[in-house]
Amino acid sequence: MLEGYAFEFTPADTKAHLQLLIRSIEAYDPQAVLVFGWNPPGHLRLMRYFKGKRPVWFRGDSTLLDEQPGWRTMARRLFLKWVYRYVDKAFYVGSANRHYFLKHGLQEAQLAFAPHAIDNVRFAGNDQQQEEVQARAWRQKLGIAADDFAVLFAGKLEAKKAPQLLMEAIIGIAETQKNPVHLVLGGSGELEERLRERAQGLTYVHFIGFQNQSQMPVVYRLGDVFCLPSNGPGETWGLAVNEALASGRPVVVSDRVGCQVDLVIPQKTGEVFPAGNADALKEKILWMKKHSGKAYTTSDLKAHIEAWSFQEQAKAYEQELGKIP
Repeated sequence: MLEGYAFEFTPADTKAHLQLLIRSIEAYDPQAVLVFGWNPPGHLRLMRYFKGKRPVWFRGDSTLLDEQPGWRTMARRLFLKWVYRYVDKAFYVGSANRHYFLKHGLQEAQLAFAPHAIDNVRFAGNDQQQEEVQARAWRQKLGIAADDFAVLFAGKLEAKKAPQLLMEAIIGIAETQKNPVHLVLGGSGELEERLRERAQGLTYVHFIGFQNQSQMPVVYRLGDVFCLPSNGPGETWGLAVNEALASGRPVVVSDRVGCQVDLVIPQKTGEVFPAGNADALKEKILWMKKHSGKAYTTSDLKAHIEAWSFQEQAKAYEQELGKIP
């Protein structure tokens, strides 16, 4: 990640460090200053300092999905409107993020789309389909037959991600269907012990533990569907959805996942269910199982995710740089 360009690391956690960072930026003499998030140490001060001196660009992925009515929300909105006064151009990552920026005082002309992205090519795999071959062998070791339907969860086993909701939906399917849907759980976290206890004796639930990022293109192919059932708060996007789609797998996500408006097209790239509703999730999974091979074609999945790439992200920055006098 640090190859092909000049870079310099400068802390900004103290006044002295911040002054050093400012001097470094001024010496570099950029056309614009791009700040990722206002909350890290020194970022807001940096925005305030350069406002009016250089175009201040901003990138974040916050949404309004977790907002609750009340005075705290109103107070935070007033504060954030003050923060974003120091932004000249905000790069939104998707529809929910765009709505957030507009709600906090930025104007349409101040916004530019720079998609949340992953390395689509790496997850797409090679022409020999090595990842598919490895995934089939792994499935066989887990006891998942070639014609069995499997759902993958990959992420932290924590309350925010709601893996327990997915497990209850899968158990519910097994109670009513002759052939159960398999569940593959990749990851570790605070809920792991509880989930393992719940899954005792269930031959259709498989734990594969934490997996290194280098192995993820194979991991995503273990399932016929990838599920991100998050309750939030804070599931502002869900890059795992990008990775699953790039790997050629449809998705089912909750409506508290920030990317669902942009990436999840019903009967084409995946399905959306109301967060916290295990019955609704169960029905979505059964629908996807029934229509597997008809809807959610690999070509549709990969064609849609192509627009959410690092190349498109870089193009957005280049276009905005070209507008600076």
